Amino acid sequence: MKLFDGGRAPNPRRVRIFLAEKGLEVPLVRVDMGALEHKQAEVSARNPLQRLPVLELDDGTILTESVAICRYFEELHPEPALFGRGALGKALVEMWQRRIEFNLFQPVGFAFRHIHPAMKEWEIPQVPEWGEVNKPKVLDFLGLLDRELAAREFAAGDDFTIADITGLVAVDFMKPARITVPEELGNVWRWYRSLAARPSAKA
Repeated sequence: MKLFDGGRAPNPRRVRIFLAEKGLEVPLVRVDMGALEHKQAEVSARNPLQRLPVLELDDGTILTESVAICRYFEELHPEPALFGRGALGKALVEMWQRRIEFNLFQPVGFAFRHIHPAMKEWEIPQVPEWGEVNKPKVLDFLGLLDRELAAREFAAGDDFTIADITGLVAVDFMKPARITVPEELGNVWRWYRSLAARPSAKA
């Protein structure tokens, strides 16, 4: 088994944090995305979308998409449960994972890819107006999340889950996307700082 990893890029980082929370070590194949190595044959042959991460199992089976890879490891190593427990718990984690992914993680990515000069050769066409449109969407969702976090410690309840991993990575990625968490969102800041203090955040 080996994991083709893209360094500080958000999706590869989600998987590394997940593995760290599980206490798992998987051999990494370092891919320099800055040098566009993810578009070369080694990755392209395994994922024609030329995206990372890519998990190659011992029998040659290929898994892509960060949450799918995390689900695979959750089934193999169910503790700690990072996708929730029981019917309701799992549904709540799925709900918040998707909410955070679609309303925070993705819009931050759109802002970065369509505004940052370093992405001009990656995002073709780069549409700065689309990047700017996504910034207020991020802030609107953070306001909603702040209200939700007034009643609980983590995104989906009392336990740390994949939804928190996605949220942590998204908030960290706001810096290169040139979006700032408003200071008045105290619950978001409390939540983010607690996530950033976990040892897995350094993975």
